[in-house]
Amino acid sequence: MAQPLMPHATASWLVDNTSLSFDQIADFCGLHILEVQAIADDTAATKLTGRDPVRAHELTQEEIDKGQANPAYRLQMTKGPEQVRRTKGPRYTPVSKRQDKPDGIAWIIRNHPEISDGAIGNLIGTTRTTIAAIRDRTHWNMANITPKDPVTLGLTTQRELDAAVAKAAKAAGIEAAPTDHRLDGHREALIEQLRAEREAAAREAETAGQEQLSDEEALFGRRDNG
Repeated sequence: MAQPLMPHATASWLVDNTSLSFDQIADFCGLHILEVQAIADDTAATKLTGRDPVRAHELTQEEIDKGQANPAYRLQMTKGPEQVRRTKGPRYTPVSKRQDKPDGIAWIIRNHPEISDGAIGNLIGTTRTTIAAIRDRTHWNMANITPKDPVTLGLTTQRELDAAVAKAAKAAGIEAAPTDHRLDGHREALIEQLRAEREAAAREAETAGQEQLSDEEALFGRRDNG
């Protein structure tokens, strides 16, 4: 399924400007629902600047309206010209994120040593030479490399990382970790709870503002009477 050019920025815009469920946004952007929740709660590593998918001609307002009217509806991306896909070479990474690659590689090596160098290269868009240097700690900048989750760094998606881990575990004969079903059946309830908390916070802020305004009016009234 086609995905937006900038999935995290698009998800941020959809969270802020629509009433689509986190599940719908995650499905459209190709993200994990927990990534969308982190964006909504502003717990992502950096504050994202939203990208309007309607202006980018990736989504129509009609599709958004359908999704808002029916939480089970899956948004369909606007069909554009067929893109030329690269079949060889490492994944392209924006210049601003290239300095984060060693940290992401170190995190995968530490937490998922079963993933091959080739798979790491495909995930992060780097070379086997760089990965090998980090593995044997001969990288020129090793003293400043700090293992960090590549998903949080924006170098890959949670879905791609999970798929790589599962494939490597299967190839190595490692038993997969038990699936966490704690959110099963409670996703909509969690979304409603988050919305209710936001609305309550907004009401409290509005009430506090009205009380402050009333206090100021009363104070000025006493001064005028005096």
